[in-house]
Amino acid sequence: MQDNFFSSNRQKLSSRLGGGLVVLTAYTSTQKQNDMAAPFQQEANFWYLTGIEQPDWLVIIDGANGDEWLVRPEVDEVHEIFDGSLSVEQARQVSGIRRVVSHDEGMTLLRNLAKKHSIVHTIDNPPYSDRFSFSLNPAITANKKMLERMFTSVVDCQKDLAKLRAIKQPEEIKAIQRAIDVTIEGFTTTKEALRIAKYEYQLEAEFTYHFKRTDGSDHAYDPIVAAGKNACTLHYIDNDTKLGAKQLVLMDVGARVGGYAADITRTYAKGAPTKRQKEVHQAVAAAHQDIISLLAPGLLVEEYIRQVDERMKSALNEVGLLKNMDDTETYRKYFPHAISHGLGIDVHDSLGGTRYLEPGMILTVEPGIYIPEESIGVRIEDDILITANGHRNLSAALSTDL
Repeated sequence: MQDNFFSSNRQKLSSRLGGGLVVLTAYTSTQKQNDMAAPFQQEANFWYLTGIEQPDWLVIIDGANGDEWLVRPEVDEVHEIFDGSLSVEQARQVSGIRRVVSHDEGMTLLRNLAKKHSIVHTIDNPPYSDRFSFSLNPAITANKKMLERMFTSVVDCQKDLAKLRAIKQPEEIKAIQRAIDVTIEGFTTTKEALRIAKYEYQLEAEFTYHFKRTDGSDHAYDPIVAAGKNACTLHYIDNDTKLGAKQLVLMDVGARVGGYAADITRTYAKGAPTKRQKEVHQAVAAAHQDIISLLAPGLLVEEYIRQVDERMKSALNEVGLLKNMDDTETYRKYFPHAISHGLGIDVHDSLGGTRYLEPGMILTVEPGIYIPEESIGVRIEDDILITANGHRNLSAALSTDL
């Protein structure tokens, strides 16, 4: 992305907020083990506004006056030698923000701005974060508490950013398409390796090797390579089980390219599939195509979900798992997850709380049937762009064949 992309995003946010003051923080580094940091990935909203990939920076946007600053973190000599840091000139080139100040200068600047602005906008932790099974990056909370000490009112602008990010710009669509293309190439080579692979992790390694050797790409999320009953654990990431003959192997994998993610799932047979495996796979594949065909601008999300439920209940009925179409408990036993989510910088990107689909949105379509008692799990997932006249399947080049 070029700096004018990030500059334009800041201008759009300022316009949406009617001017005013915005202060966002980067994530901070977190521990992996003992004295080692975990691999760093930037907070998506901060990256969307700045393009900065390093931890502990701040961005200050005074929309009322058209002023912008980056606040650089303090990096001591030892960490500079071992880890390096982003230079002032590099930060300017990436973000398009000319004024870069030290941490102490940034705090003085904020205290002065607080004399002119009673309200400051920032982002809070993600919605429903109390349901997460992991600790949150502490930078968001620390930034909010710092602002609360200086300003009369601290307002969360996360919904405004979500609405902006939900409609993908041409350069974003291009980046996502590249991530999808790299992922499709990975699936193609990995499917060929499935015939001789003995463990799930060998298939994961095929993807990792392909991503790394292609533009230095990486996984957008922990890959799922799940054979047999493992596929019925929706976020299975152990990927360490020995592959058995006549098993289905579900692979949910996506590359990250240029800051944007792909998210694709295919289910393949290890050896000749059984009649039952083919039956379940065909039911999912047919539902997958029917559900994609529903997508168009103006479609109410509520109506989309209603039609998906109707179609997936029919699929479960076809394979003998659902007799009563009003039996929600059994329906959710065999299809327990949502049909779609947004896709972008975050793998689970927000669609901005929209009531209906709009051109420029990118979302997944991922029907599945999971039968633990039969050790069968099938999911097929593609990435779909909503266009002015309908939709475009960005991952259609990858066959869904078993």
